[in-house]
Amino acid sequence: MATESKLDTLTALHVGFRSRYISYEELTQQIHAWASAFPELVRVSSIGRSVESRELWLLTIGPDPERTRPAVWVDGNMHAQELCGSSVALAIAEDVLRFHLAPEQEAHGLPAGVRERLRDVVFYILPRMCPDGAECILTTGRYVRSNPRDRRPPAPEPRWLSQDIDGDGVALLMRKPDTTGEFVASAAAPGLMVPRRIEDDGPFYKVFPEGMIEHFDGSSVPDPYFLGDNDTDLNRNFPWSWMPEPTQEGAGRFPLSEPESRAVVEFTTQHPEIFAWLNLHTFGGVYIRPSGHESDRKMNQEDLELFRQIEEWGQSVGGYPMVSGFEEFLYEPDKPLHGDLADYAYHQRGAIGFVCELWDLFREIGMEKKKPFVDHYSQFSVDDMVRLAKWDAEKNASRAIRPWKTFEHPQIGTVELGGIDPRVGLVNPPFERLAEVCQRQTDFLLRLAALAPRISIAETRTMPLGNGAWRVEATIRNDGYLPSYVLASAKTLKWNHPIAVDATGVGCRLADSSMARRDVGHLEGWGRGRFGLSAAAFYQRSRGSVSSKTMSWVVTGEGTLTLRAGSCRVGWAEQTVNVTR
Repeated sequence: MATESKLDTLTALHVGFRSRYISYEELTQQIHAWASAFPELVRVSSIGRSVESRELWLLTIGPDPERTRPAVWVDGNMHAQELCGSSVALAIAEDVLRFHLAPEQEAHGLPAGVRERLRDVVFYILPRMCPDGAECILTTGRYVRSNPRDRRPPAPEPRWLSQDIDGDGVALLMRKPDTTGEFVASAAAPGLMVPRRIEDDGPFYKVFPEGMIEHFDGSSVPDPYFLGDNDTDLNRNFPWSWMPEPTQEGAGRFPLSEPESRAVVEFTTQHPEIFAWLNLHTFGGVYIRPSGHESDRKMNQEDLELFRQIEEWGQSVGGYPMVSGFEEFLYEPDKPLHGDLADYAYHQRGAIGFVCELWDLFREIGMEKKKPFVDHYSQFSVDDMVRLAKWDAEKNASRAIRPWKTFEHPQIGTVELGGIDPRVGLVNPPFERLAEVCQRQTDFLLRLAALAPRISIAETRTMPLGNGAWRVEATIRNDGYLPSYVLASAKTLKWNHPIAVDATGVGCRLADSSMARRDVGHLEGWGRGRFGLSAAAFYQRSRGSVSSKTMSWVVTGEGTLTLRAGSCRVGWAEQTVNVTR
C-alpha cells in the first residue's frame, strides 16, 4: 500500500478522540481498527479485566512488535474523571503510527537522525486504566475517584452515596440554605458558589454531592468524603512504599488489591525493556518527577541531571513546567504519598517515570503562579472562582457552571440541584482545545523516546591464525543517549542485567566452548543530562572507552559465527561473520 493510501486509511479510522471524550465501546473500536488495518505495526492485547468485565486494552506499536528492544510505556485515565489522559494516549498511538507509515516525511520537528532512532523503539500504550470509572463519569457525571465500586464491609455510620436523584442523567451538587453554611452565591457570576467571607450578607448554603445518605438518622448529615462510596484510589494501590489506611487514604486492602493495578504490574515486570514511563493525569499543566519521598539534595544526582534535560523539553515543547514531587507536590508538608504508580515505575522498574497533569486551567483563567506548585489547587481565591466562571461562559460554552433547579429531597427536604460539572473545562480541557493538548504531548514524548539506549555490533573482522584457526573480533557499542542500565539509581536492581554476547558457530566451532557466552558489562550512553559538572565550560572532557568494548573469539574450521549481543533491558543485536578463506 502506498504511503498516501496508508495515511488516508489512518485518517478514515479516526473515531474522534481529539475533539471529544469517547466511550469504552468507541475506544475498543478504535484500537482494534488500527490493529486490523496495520498488523505489521500494531498488536492489541488485554492485560486484565475490570470488576465490571471490561478488558484493559494495551497497544503495542512498532515494526516487528514482538521483538524485544527499548520501549516506552504510556498510560492514561487511571482516575475516572481524568478523561483527557485517554485522548492523549490514543493521540500518541495515532501519531506514532503516522510516523511509521510515512517515514520519509518530516514529523514533530525532529531531524532525520532522531526519527531514524525512534523507528526502533516500541510503544506500550494503555489508554484507559480505569474503564469502569470512566464509563460512569461519561454517562452520569457522578464523582468517582477511580472505580465506581465499594467492596468494604457495610459500615453503620451515615455516609453520602453519589447518584442522580432527579433522573436528568447527571449527578452534580446540591445546595441547601443554612445560616451555618460555608458557601454563598456569587453576585458576579450567576450560578457560582464561592466560599463565604466575613463581609458576605447571605443567604448562606451548605453544599453536598447530589445523592442520598446511607444510614440516615433523620437529622445528622455526614461530611462528604472523596472515597465515600468508592473504596480505592488506584494511584495509592501500587507496591512501592505502599501503606495501609489510615496512613494513606485510598490505599486499598493490600498492595495490588485492584485488578487494574495488578494487571499493570504483572505486565511491566515481564518487560524490563521499558525505559521511560509517562503516567497521564489531569489537571494543572505540570510534569511531576521523582523523587516523591526525598528532596533533590538526596536524589541520585545523575538521575536529576537527566530529568533536567527532560524538564527543558517539557517546558519548551510540552508547554508545562516540571517539578519535584517531594518539594512541590505534597498535599501535606513532609508527608509523601504512598503506593503511587510513578514511584513504582521509577524505583522498582528503573524507568524514567513521571506524571503529566494535563490541561493548564490555572494559566487559562489568569491565576497567579504559586510555589510550591500544589498550592494552585488549594489557594483558589474567590476572584479566581469568578474568573473561572467568566472563562467558562466565554470560552467553554458554559459547560462547567450549571444552573440550579429546585428539588424535594426525600431525606433533607427542599434543595437545589446543579452547580459545577467538572468534566469538560475544569478537570479536562474543552473539546475545542483537546487536539492542541494531544499534539504537544506527542511532540514531547517522542523526544523522550529518542533517548533510548541502542546496542549494536559495530565492527567485525576475521584474522587467520594458521592451522585452520581464526580470530574473530567484534566491537559491541551503545550508540544511544542513555546507558544500558538507563538510570544510575537502577544499577542495583537485580533484573537490570548487563550486556552479554552469545557466539554460535555453523560449520566452524569455538576453540574454547566456555566462550560461547561472555559478559560485556554495562555500556554507557553519550548523554550527560543537564547542569552536571561535565557540562562546565571550564573543564570539558570526554569519558574513555565506556560506550564500547572490543572482544575476540578463536574458532576452528570454516563456516559462520553468529554473535548476539544485548540484555533483557536493551534487546538484542545480531551479526553473522563469515569464517572462510
